[in-house]
Amino acid sequence: MSSPRRRIETDVMKLLMSDYEVTLVNDNMQEFYVRFHGPKDTPFNGGVWKVHVELPDQYPYKSPSIGFMNKIFHPNIDELSGSVCLDVINQTWSPMFDMVNIFEAFLPQLLRYPNPTDPLNGDAAALLMREPTAYEQKVREYVSKYATKEAADAATDDSGSEDDMSSLDSFSDDEIGTMEL
Repeated sequence: MSSPRRRIETDVMKLLMSDYEVTLVNDNMQEFYVRFHGPKDTPFNGGVWKVHVELPDQYPYKSPSIGFMNKIFHPNIDELSGSVCLDVINQTWSPMFDMVNIFEAFLPQLLRYPNPTDPLNGDAAALLMREPTAYEQKVREYVSKYATKEAADAATDDSGSEDDMSSLDSFSDDEIGTMEL
């Protein structure tokens, strides 16, 4: 067994044995989803995101690909694609890091300390710099709209057909009343 393959299995097993809910795609340890909760002391608190992770064949020497599947309002996360702009994942990745580091340290730190000077979401960056209170309010709005357990469960890769779209049947009547249609 090659070293990267063993390392992938070790890291994914560590993640599976941690408190994170991990769903493998086609029983493949190189592609999976992790249920990620917003850090307590932030406006992201209470939010639940489905994070897509892909490990390259050269992992851990090459960084994983990480993306939020349901919407999040943050200067360093692209609102449409969910891709994350984070040096430690993109440029300064080291084989010393593992998957647990990403979900216990790197992503919570990113949500706690956004960097509006290197944005993927210009609107979020501008709002954070001009009106921090309005930014926090918008983050909370997104959390209540898009980062519920149901939204995380329903979040799918939109590269497919319209059949992937959730229908209103999957919501209860009182939820429909509170949704903006």
